[in-house]
Amino acid sequence: MFNFKSFFKKCTRVWHLLRKPGKDEFTTIAKVSAIGLLLVGVIGFAISLIMGFLGLS
Repeated sequence: MFNFKSFFKKCTRVWHLLRKPGKDEFTTIAKVSAIGLLLVGVIGFAISLIMGFLGLS
């Protein structure tokens, strides 16, 4: 059975470890996320073009 008391203790322990990211850390995370999204988009577009040229779409 699910133990709410244990779950609550774990959640409070994690909550105490949390901190607000600094400006440098935030910009780094934003840049990495944007590069990842761009890369996934380019890969998807390339697959779409290849499928279109092969007539498999």
